[in-house]
Amino acid sequence: MLFIEDSYLKDFDATILNIDSNKIILDKTAFYAKSGGQPGDVGKITLNGKEINVIDTIFDHNKNIIHVCDNSFDLKVNEKIIGKINWDIRYKHMRMHSALHLLCSLIPYDVTGGQISFEKSRLDFNAEDKIEKEEIENKINQLVNDDHEISYRRITME
Repeated sequence: MLFIEDSYLKDFDATILNIDSNKIILDKTAFYAKSGGQPGDVGKITLNGKEINVIDTIFDHNKNIIHVCDNSFDLKVNEKIIGKINWDIRYKHMRMHSALHLLCSLIPYDVTGGQISFEKSRLDFNAEDKIEKEEIENKINQLVNDDHEISYRRITME
């Protein structure tokens, strides 16, 4: 999961570990897998000048990241590839994700659900009172204007 170390990584070299129909598992990847209401990355896998479209990225039951491709292909296990995420889509999802964290920081209720997409995103709250949207919008805009650094902190449950 190269995106954990560098969420701005756009392309990478990897080796094919497994192929099952139109699904590929690599030894390492910068593709983010669909999780927690955030879509998986899309992009391309290139081998010897041939491009294969990655149309979704998901986890399997063993938490391997599966690159779902749009068609069959002639690849083999242990071949070296170049992976390239669609940066425009990834960056928009990152911005949406950060915006939802800002929203969550301002609303004092438990989150019960959420969804991130390219055009709009949402969080569901277990709100006991009415939430004043204009007030929250002004506070979010102030947080953005304050230009706080965004950092990543991995949380582990033991």
